[in-house]
Amino acid sequence: MSRTTSGPVTHRRHKKILDQAAGYYDRRSRTFKVAKQAVDKANQYATRDRKNRKRNFRALWIQRINAAVRAYDDSMTYSRFINGLSLAGIEVDRKVLADLAVHEPEAFNAIAAKAKDALPA
Repeated sequence: MSRTTSGPVTHRRHKKILDQAAGYYDRRSRTFKVAKQAVDKANQYATRDRKNRKRNFRALWIQRINAAVRAYDDSMTYSRFINGLSLAGIEVDRKVLADLAVHEPEAFNAIAAKAKDALPA
């Protein structure tokens, strides 16, 4: 009976890693041992940054809402606006609020007016 080797399996495994490392510089894109390290590290960064992206977007939305609220009324802050929304019973998430603030300022100002009215004097 003929002898079997692991050649095709190893070649397939190496090719998969080297395809993922396409576009990397120097040995990182050509040598399996170095490419494997580079791809593993890139995957670690990708996993970490999927979490960070959520934080970054939330921070961006808050900044946009804060700027729009201050443009609506100088004495109103982001935290007072969010408090007013909860007191008024308006449940709109920050992503939608930020989008309204940028693309439909009159709708955002109407929401801000309701939030301001709900705040205690």
